[in-house]
Amino acid sequence: MSDSRIPKFYRLSVPERLQVLHDRGVLSDADHAALRDGDSSLDVETADRLIENVIGVFSLPMGLGLNFRVNERDYLVPMVVEEPSIVAAVSSTALLVRQAGGFTSVADESLLIGQIQVVDVDDPEGARLAVLARSREIIALADSGHPNMAARGGGARGVEVFLRGETAQNGELLVVHLSVDTRDAMGANLVNSMCEALAPLIEEITGGRVFLRILSNLTDRALVRARAVIPHALLATGEFIGEQVRDGIVLANEFAAMDPYRATTHNKGIMNGVDAVALATGNDWRAIEAAAHAYAARGMRYAPLTDWSVNEHGELVGELTMPLKVGTVGGQVESNPAVRLARTILGVSSARELAEVMAAVGLAQNLAALKALSTRGIQHGHMRLHARAVAAAAGAQGARFDEVVEKLIADGEIKVWKARQIMQALDGAAASAVAENAAATEGTSEAETPAAVTAPRPAASVLVAAQPPVAPGAPGPDAHVGYGKIILLGEHSVVYGHHAIAAPIGLSVRAEATRTTSSAEPVIADWSVDGSLREPIREDISHRVAALITGRLGVPAAGLRVEVFSDLPRASGLGASAAFAVAVIRAVASRFDLRLSDAEVSNLAFECERIVHGTPSGIDNTVATFGRPVLFRKTDAAGGHEIHDIVTPYPIPVAIGLSGVHALTSQTVSLVRTAWQKNPARYDSIFAQIDALVLAGVDALRHGDIAELGELMNINQGLLNALQVSSPEIEQLVAIARRAGALGAKLTGGGGGGAMIAIAEPGGTEPIIAAMRRAGFATYLTELR
Repeated sequence: MSDSRIPKFYRLSVPERLQVLHDRGVLSDADHAALRDGDSSLDVETADRLIENVIGVFSLPMGLGLNFRVNERDYLVPMVVEEPSIVAAVSSTALLVRQAGGFTSVADESLLIGQIQVVDVDDPEGARLAVLARSREIIALADSGHPNMAARGGGARGVEVFLRGETAQNGELLVVHLSVDTRDAMGANLVNSMCEALAPLIEEITGGRVFLRILSNLTDRALVRARAVIPHALLATGEFIGEQVRDGIVLANEFAAMDPYRATTHNKGIMNGVDAVALATGNDWRAIEAAAHAYAARGMRYAPLTDWSVNEHGELVGELTMPLKVGTVGGQVESNPAVRLARTILGVSSARELAEVMAAVGLAQNLAALKALSTRGIQHGHMRLHARAVAAAAGAQGARFDEVVEKLIADGEIKVWKARQIMQALDGAAASAVAENAAATEGTSEAETPAAVTAPRPAASVLVAAQPPVAPGAPGPDAHVGYGKIILLGEHSVVYGHHAIAAPIGLSVRAEATRTTSSAEPVIADWSVDGSLREPIREDISHRVAALITGRLGVPAAGLRVEVFSDLPRASGLGASAAFAVAVIRAVASRFDLRLSDAEVSNLAFECERIVHGTPSGIDNTVATFGRPVLFRKTDAAGGHEIHDIVTPYPIPVAIGLSGVHALTSQTVSLVRTAWQKNPARYDSIFAQIDALVLAGVDALRHGDIAELGELMNINQGLLNALQVSSPEIEQLVAIARRAGALGAKLTGGGGGGAMIAIAEPGGTEPIIAAMRRAGFATYLTELR
């Protein structure tokens, strides 16, 4: 294949496309005629010889993935798939990567593993060593039945033995692995027959009884790695600059790295491309799927098969690693004319080359999906249902409903407050039209009044749109904002009357309240910052919080609806529940024209925190309300406290890493309290040490001594670990940050998961952020000022 670029190929008819391929020499005369006349399909007679109980042949579309350049060679990639947009998306993305130099892809030596299960072994460890000692004999016997494979350079490569634990009735389970190079064949039958032939010898060596002998579809000895490096300028769209698209793709990949629900859909997108090529080339797509998902689940949690990052030049770097055991010879190729044609068009010469192309297609498919998700393409194509839900939540009805939906989609900001703004504008336009008609008909008799002129409908009661995030410390009580927070020093000891240092971050919660004529209980609807519905607040907690707020404020609860917009991750130690309470209190107070001082908001938020956390210190609601760095100390159980502002000589950047493990502060506080009650003297001593670190930290902050602050944070982390509130993920993040140059790194908040913070010399937080992202963790960057 000399060139995979065929401009405007999609605009041609099917016969015209076939003619282009024929003219370019991709299709021979016979292949062109077979595709043109429909003779390339599998016929019923042949199908009847392939599987049982045949009643017909089921067809799927076969298209071409265009523009692929892999390892400096062009490929037209046949893809069999029923889902629209896959072939178009992958071709468009391949053109993008082509402009950046194309894909590089490397496949390992392709080995398949056969497993022999052995039970009833008297001496498992002795049997394991005996099998390993006779590995050469085992390999020779395996190869003896397949001389042609050995002649082609393939055959058995090695023997491994594993003791897997006790079975229910047959003692220790011993498993023998035979690794086999099947060359260009998929190799299932070959490996199975080798295992069958080895069974008597394995029984003789082990003294046990062989039960199952079969290949494994976890083909992690046949890994392939595809890579693409794309300058951010190539990623720009009509609405987004390249850096925005690049960073959006990285952020979307981080979501998949931290959330198995997202990772599953992420990997499904990869397999959209890989499976389509597997089907076209007659490979076992079910085995490929099984291996891919098993490989994705090999760690502590199911993870994405790709990684997207930014290199030192600001380029987007995408890497896919997955097992791909495929074949280019065998019965499917010879028996199915469509497969033979697809292989002719693709033009690969080996199974390894096919795997390298398939991996490039998977990476391209993933990039296409993430690019769409990171820009407005996904909204324009798939967000109409979401826009309809938002319009309904805003109260749009009747003929106006569709108009609001269309304007939401056209505007691109699909949010409840935006829908209400659109409704208000429509009401205003309708009222103006009525007024103009009334003026035009002034002086006419009742009989002459046009029937279309009606009394204007009252404008809907619309609350001013929720304010965008504001710089910490700026808004007053009418801002409907609650701030997220970090604790630099003093977690847990602060619950026992000691000092802590806390500061707001750039993530916040906003809320707006409306009233209806409904007599129903108050409703708190939880929405993310982009207007999409998030995980709902627990109903029991939301009802109790709403009842507490309305009761304390002395306002009617019936018919009250509060919509919450949050960009704070929950259960991550960043004060989301306190920020939520503060935002809701301010929104409800504003709705009923109540003026609350910051102190009154904070005190009421503290009562809400009791519902959520049981015994809060009061530090979260204080920072969520006042939005500035403070030295905090609790003075009584009722929420009494003393606070002192902390002013630094210059802003101090702080890197935040999310462990991905949700942790409830109430649980970790309860664990520490239980330990303290068993040995108060020991734990009071630890709390006193933390308090001393906090007070030293105040001086470090006021003098801008980052190195001293970092050392204090590191010591504080050690004490928090002693309190057993850290976690493996937090410790991993701390280690990553310190290796990347952090002067100080520690957990923040309740622990048990959640978030970690790190500080460094000026300019030093960027490598920390990059290192955490490469390790698959979501990150934020904030400033202490």
